[in-house]
Amino acid sequence: MNRKTLVLPAVVGLLAPALAACGGSDSGSDGDAIGVGTTDRFIATKDAPAPLDPAYAYDVGTWNVLRQTVQTLMVQPRGDGEPVPEAAQSCGFTDTGNERYACKLRADLKFSNGDPITAADVKFSIDRARAIKADSGVFALLSTVDTVETQGDNEVIFHLKTADATFPYKLSTPVAGIVNPDNYEKNKLREGFQIDGSGPYTLEAEEKNDELVRAVFTKNPHYKGALTVNNEEVDMVSYKDAEAMGDALDKGDIDMMTRSMTPEQIDKLSAASDGDVDLVEMPGLEIRYLAFNTDAPTVKDKAVRQAMAQIVNRSELISKVYGSQAEPLYSLVPASITGHSNAFFNKYGDPSVTKAKALLTAADITTPVKLTLHYTTDHYGAATKKEFEQLQQQLNDSGLFDVSIEGTPWDTFVPAERNGEYDVFGMGWFPDFPDADSFVAPFLDKDNFLKSPYANSEIRNSLIPESRRAADRLGAADSLNRIQDIVAEDVPMLPLWQGKQYVAARDDVTGVAYALNSSSTLQLWELGRGVSG
Repeated sequence: MNRKTLVLPAVVGLLAPALAACGGSDSGSDGDAIGVGTTDRFIATKDAPAPLDPAYAYDVGTWNVLRQTVQTLMVQPRGDGEPVPEAAQSCGFTDTGNERYACKLRADLKFSNGDPITAADVKFSIDRARAIKADSGVFALLSTVDTVETQGDNEVIFHLKTADATFPYKLSTPVAGIVNPDNYEKNKLREGFQIDGSGPYTLEAEEKNDELVRAVFTKNPHYKGALTVNNEEVDMVSYKDAEAMGDALDKGDIDMMTRSMTPEQIDKLSAASDGDVDLVEMPGLEIRYLAFNTDAPTVKDKAVRQAMAQIVNRSELISKVYGSQAEPLYSLVPASITGHSNAFFNKYGDPSVTKAKALLTAADITTPVKLTLHYTTDHYGAATKKEFEQLQQQLNDSGLFDVSIEGTPWDTFVPAERNGEYDVFGMGWFPDFPDADSFVAPFLDKDNFLKSPYANSEIRNSLIPESRRAADRLGAADSLNRIQDIVAEDVPMLPLWQGKQYVAARDDVTGVAYALNSSSTLQLWELGRGVSG
């Protein structure tokens, strides 16, 4: 096939209307189900039997299922920006200290089965996630909540422990999703793949061997909210790899493919100039990094971690694996987010084996340091193995390390990481919301999702709370810069790169420009059928 590429600017909301049709002008649906491919896998295991419970789910794939089906009080608008009311009619801080947040519900809200939604259901859902405290760590997004109060059937008031200017963003995430108390127990996760919410779609799950292989999203007739649903049905199919997903698009089995395409697929799609499939490049906030179990003997001495930071050549890594599809990252906070600083470059400069050797020598570390880098084989894309081969080569070529690499499927990788079985492991991060807090607190605060033993009292007790008090996020810059400097010094994580994101779709599918926002939220309601050509 011949194909053309559309590149969307960072301020997608300003220009996307001109591109949204991607070959068509009618944003409505002709009634045909739109097929969407993904390589995300959804598996119910003994360690994680409830992958789609909002009180447990905490990865981009499961969140993208929940965002279609479970409604939140707030939602990210088209083109990003401040969150806007969704299940709520209005929300806002009612005090000058950003510690009391009140929401009034839309009139006549209903769950997909027709049951009415009241403020008590919202309180139940939030309190449930906080009480269960699932080992995924997602409950930590609600850590600033002290109590949830209801006034009548349509008003919810959140009393916060401390000021939190990011709280409206947190109410737009699936952990704050409203679930039906008739179907969700107060103190127990709901196992399997069933979802009962009030979002734009209902879900029919097709399972095979405890895995969700197809998710059929059907327009919810009871939905009331801020979103316009431009189709009647979307069928999302989970493929074993990007090649199988690409073949399905070529054969017409699906109309659009999302994450994760291989770099080679993206290059091929970009190179062609015309045809019936468009490749849309969108701004993204995905990051990749190495994480360290700072209690593990091999990397407990920060000199080892610092030496790795001094050796890793991000530019070389990207050029050999991802090409123009990624950029070097020198902080946990991406370059396009307010509060970013190049803390790692400021401290370590260009890669230097000589400087790395000096760090190890000063700490009396015997070389070569032997360790294993762990990565997941089926969650972040097919290029992950090649990426870790490059990291292995860079570290071993220094003569200071003796590194092996080991790949593991995601459903095994996650519990092993959380149990502290890996000394060094590779992870990706798609932000909960587009703010620096979402690149700091989930890694460094109490109850962080990595279960990291690293704890810095200045970060936890002073800097994170201080940064959240700034309603104007520019005002949080000093606190955020200090956090990034501490991370560069202690290296509990080693940021590697930030990536772009892509969608490939047939040109009779409309709304593709809005299919993903910068936080990689899949917005299936934007898709419709138009006229190809």
